[in-house]
This record gives sequence, structure tokens and C-alpha cells, in this order.
Amino acid sequence: MRRILAMLLAVMLMASMTACGGTTAAKSDDKFVVGVCQLVPHEALDAATKGFVETLEAEFGDKIEIKVELGGGDTATCAPIVNAFVSEGVDLIMANATPALQAAAAATNEIPILGTSVTEYGVALDIDDFSGTVGTNISGTSDLAPLKDQAAMVKEWFPNAKNVGLLYCSAEANSKYQVDTVKTELEALGFKCELFAFADTNDMQAVTQKAADASDVIYVPTDNAVANATGTVDGVCRAAGVPVIAGEEGICGGCGVATLSISYYDLGVKTGKMAIQILKGEAKVSEMPIAYAEGPVKKYNAEICKALNLTPLEGYVAIGE
Repeated sequence: MRRILAMLLAVMLMASMTACGGTTAAKSDDKFVVGVCQLVPHEALDAATKGFVETLEAEFGDKIEIKVELGGGDTATCAPIVNAFVSEGVDLIMANATPALQAAAAATNEIPILGTSVTEYGVALDIDDFSGTVGTNISGTSDLAPLKDQAAMVKEWFPNAKNVGLLYCSAEANSKYQVDTVKTELEALGFKCELFAFADTNDMQAVTQKAADASDVIYVPTDNAVANATGTVDGVCRAAGVPVIAGEEGICGGCGVATLSISYYDLGVKTGKMAIQILKGEAKVSEMPIAYAEGPVKKYNAEICKALNLTPLEGYVAIGE
């Protein structure tokens, strides 16, 4: 009897150790449940979510349930969504855009979190001397296209310009990081630069008008507030004859002349592949370095180029082709 009891205790101990192994074990009967919190609906974020969802569904089929919820544009409106995911005990959270990631990070330090459409994780999560791996329950993918190359585009398209305005939403930490970096690069190229920050869509038009009045060219980073209201920027800048260089294709398609952009769908696919590794127990999220988009492409907006009498430069592809 003592031998039987000892064997039973050993089996129970092994099961307990397996449950605490730090990875998500593959499920044989039950579905995985994944929660997706997307900051707002717009072209780039929609594409990232689509790539993520389709990648997981292709891998798991009917063995996965994916709940996609849209936030209202800031961390506060994403918080109830991710808190609900935590209460439900989902197996993984995908946070699409920086405020969604920040809300998820505040909600749980146990459930694996993957971010996407996040430019700089060190800035988003307030990590000093970020080395590329968060080291907690968070990892993900970055949508950062080379900022030095984006600054060079301003010189390439507008070599005779003197004043560059950098327009962004002050509520987005990664937007501030981008404009600060691009400003340094532009000043090294001889441009005079000025930052124009708006708080939200309520003052976007007024700040954009101020930027257009003071600038020969405007640069806009991968900013979710602008992406969700490109018509406002276009309405001011096109009328003023001031061209916009954009940080990503969706913004460029709405208000820009040219961009160096990544594929957000492919970024979502990359994030989905990371999720598969975590859900199958093949990798620990704490050990996964941030992954980056590959092969950014130079593109131009044919309609706005025509409206501003600009000839597209060689080496650029028209958006939509």
C-alpha cells in the first residue's frame, strides 16, 4: 500500500511541475482562446489583425477561438477590453497598437501578451536601455521602418525645402519617439524643424493648419490618431499646397505624397507565428525578442502628387499597384 501511495504522489508531483513550466501546453480537446484588442479601426491595424487571425486559424482550425474587440483610441478605452480577457482566462492576448499594449501590460503579468503595430517597445513600456527582449510576459512585433531613411526621403523629394513641420499626437509615446528621431536626422541634412503636437482629434485641424502655415513640407509618423483622420490632414495640407511625407502606407494613401512603408498584413502574420509557438508550448514569451518588419517599400500617392504638380520619383511604386 505504501508503494502504491508513493507512486500516486510521484505522478501528482510530476503533473504539478508540468503545469508550472512557464509555457502554454498544447490542448488536445479544448479550444485555445485568444483575445485581440485593436486600438481603432483603420487600414494598417485592420491588416495586422487580419494577418494574425488568418495565421492562427490556418494552424488550429476549429481548435481556436479568437475574440476581436476594438478600442476607442486610447489606453483607457482598451483597458476594459483586456481586463475582460483576463477575467475570462484567455490563453493569449494580442494587443494591436501601443495604447492597447500598455493597457494589456497593466492588466496582467501572467497571460502571454504579443503586441503588434508597436514602434518601439522600450518607449511603450518605459524600459530604460531596452535590449530587444522584454523578459516578462510580453513580446511582439514592431512596425518601425528605418527612420533615417524616412528623413532622407524628405531631402530626396524636396531638396530645396527649408522648413519641415513634424505633426503628431502627443498622447502616443511612440509618435513622439519617431518625430524626435526624424527631427535629429532632418537637422543633420540641413532642414529647420518644428514639432506640432495635437492632443486629439478636437485640435488636430487647428494644429495641422498651424503646421501648414509654417512649413514647406510636413512629416507624419506612424500615428494612429492621424491614421484614423487622414481626411482632416489632407483637407488642410492639400489646400495649402504643402506636401506630406508619411511614416506608413495607410496614412500616405489618405494625406501623403510618399512613404517608406511595411506590410501590416505580413506583420500580423509574423505575430501569429509567434503566437503559435507560445500556444504549442514551443517557446516562452519571456525569451522571445521583438521581431521587426522586413523589406520596407518606397511608395507614392498618385492622386495627391497630381494635385500638387509633383512628378513621382524613380524607384517609387504607386500605392494600390
